[in-house]
Amino acid sequence: MPLDPAAIRKMAEGYTQAWCSRSGEAVASFFAEDATSVINAGPPTIGRPAIAEAMGAFFVDFPDLVLRMDDLRSGGKQAIFLWTLEGTNSGPGGTGNVVSIVGWQNWRLDDDGLIVAADGGYDAEDYERQIRGNR
Repeated sequence: MPLDPAAIRKMAEGYTQAWCSRSGEAVASFFAEDATSVINAGPPTIGRPAIAEAMGAFFVDFPDLVLRMDDLRSGGKQAIFLWTLEGTNSGPGGTGNVVSIVGWQNWRLDDDGLIVAADGGYDAEDYERQIRGNR
């Protein structure tokens, strides 16, 4: 059964707020217990605890991180979440440089509106350039 687009939008707004809370557990709460997350065709992160851990490590590197939902497209039990992430790479060993990148996530959702699989990406070369301070 398809999910209501308004419910998917509300979930995506909550997901965005979870990112802005800088809590790996809050972000992971939007994933099914055995969900998978793939970024830039890399190895999958499997399960809510592993997703929370991966997000938590990211928030250490960007303690002032802000995520903005730029757009959302949905149909049935799928959605494409377009985002912009901004923050200062000021965690331990950070460069102190501000990073602003755009990306996307393609979500497959379960009947409860939780993310079962997320496959997304961003321009990793641009990200690394910004970390080094070369805009």
